[in-house]
Amino acid sequence: MRVLVACDKFRGSLTAAEANAAVTDALSASRLAADATALPIADGGEGTLEALADGATRCRSVVTGPFAE
Repeated sequence: MRVLVACDKFRGSLTAAEANAAVTDALSASRLAADATALPIADGGEGTLEALADGATRCRSVVTGPFAE
């Protein structure tokens, strides 16, 4: 069985990645023959950057705006 684990953060306690890890660890320890894929998600609030940048390299840029002003 294939399982997609897609958790949002638990504010004040777990990031989305930590929540996913807890669920996938529990699946691994269970008697289910499950192959879990974890995908951190976010609702657009705090934690969104962390969910989007999972495994990516962050870089900063200075932008001037749409009219280069």
